[in-house]
Amino acid sequence: MSDTPKEKKFMREKVVKPPVDKRRLVRRAVCVLLVAVIFGAVAAVAFVVSRPVAERFFGHEPTEPTIPITIERDTEPSPQEESTAEPPVETTEAAISPEEIHDEINEAVQEAFEEFTWTPDHIAGYQQVIRQIAEEADRGIVTVSSIRQQVDWFDNPVESAGQYAGVIVAINPSEVVILTGDRVVAEADSLGVIFSDGSTAPGELKQRDRIGKMAVLRVSTADISDSTLNRIKAFELGNSYTTRAGDPVIAVGSPSGQTHSIGQGIISYVAKGMQVEDGLTRVLYTDLKCDEDGGTFLINLSGELIGWATDRFRTEENSGITMAASISEYKGVLQKLSNGVEVPYFGIMGQDVTEAMQSEGIPRGVYITDAIAEGPAYNAGIQNGDILTAFGGEDVISMYDFRSRLEERISGETVTATIARQGLGEYKEIEYEVTVGAR
Repeated sequence: MSDTPKEKKFMREKVVKPPVDKRRLVRRAVCVLLVAVIFGAVAAVAFVVSRPVAERFFGHEPTEPTIPITIERDTEPSPQEESTAEPPVETTEAAISPEEIHDEINEAVQEAFEEFTWTPDHIAGYQQVIRQIAEEADRGIVTVSSIRQQVDWFDNPVESAGQYAGVIVAINPSEVVILTGDRVVAEADSLGVIFSDGSTAPGELKQRDRIGKMAVLRVSTADISDSTLNRIKAFELGNSYTTRAGDPVIAVGSPSGQTHSIGQGIISYVAKGMQVEDGLTRVLYTDLKCDEDGGTFLINLSGELIGWATDRFRTEENSGITMAASISEYKGVLQKLSNGVEVPYFGIMGQDVTEAMQSEGIPRGVYITDAIAEGPAYNAGIQNGDILTAFGGEDVISMYDFRSRLEERISGETVTATIARQGLGEYKEIEYEVTVGAR
């Protein structure tokens, strides 16, 4: 193509890329990699920071790892060991009278005063020790507040609240576990926990024991400040099998009806082998006047939890005495409650078949004194006077054996219970399929 005179000439050139430089390529690759790392780090930080906010906003709470709680059991002393430690005592409620309790208290106090010469300094020192133990224990005391939403006559919303003292029994990285009264969680729409430093946090029911009248709550550590976590502490669980009449005890929780109040007294009587639902237990009698409804817990001079005041064993004969449930027999139940597991329930009250009873022809096992109405055993057809000889295919020769077998079961499981029932001149073996309930 030729250019006309009127056309301007333009330089026609072809742009040619320079030859590939390996160093330049390496520099570019490094730059791209650095930029990618920087953007990735920024994105990760932004995700971590914004995730909790987004989860709260959209209603999704982060899941916390479940840490199993294990409670070491105490070894129950044999009858022979206890007979060498102190004289045997009657374990029936009818055999214990307020007059006998009063006499034992006076005798224990008199012996203590005869063996030791008290001075004002001794008394002041003793009270100082008690105060220090109580103050340390107070770090593990909480106030559980139950809130219930109701309406009045005019359909106006009304909020009612109740309070009950509780004790911290475990602290792990994800939660604080609290033992408290069952009545505080009954019909509660929400639960709140007030710690000893005055800080508050929402509580959540883990499990309840309607028969034992106790419940276990949890508070997420994510809802507790670091300063509060550093202050609070869990109670050590004592061995109530070693508790004897005359031992000094301190009442913490709400003995006067106000949380964080304290009291002091002695164990005036220990009733052993008292029949309770699906087992035997000890009941600690004390000269303390305690508020059972508000939550009163007993500790020894080592600051260990050994029991709590309860009206579970209240009768007309002991109506003026404060009684406490024993921690050692309850540790199996407490472990299940602390892990959110229902406590298995069979529904009998019974006693070991003694050698004297066996000599009269009664088979070895557990003599059922009461198949509790509407309980699993009762509904299956088991009756008062039956002898439980096997449970789940394993022999049962004592209430301790039965309780151990039952603890291995879960609510809703069907178990074969073998009983011996008295017929015409002999006992006949019968098997029942029983669906284990929940307490």
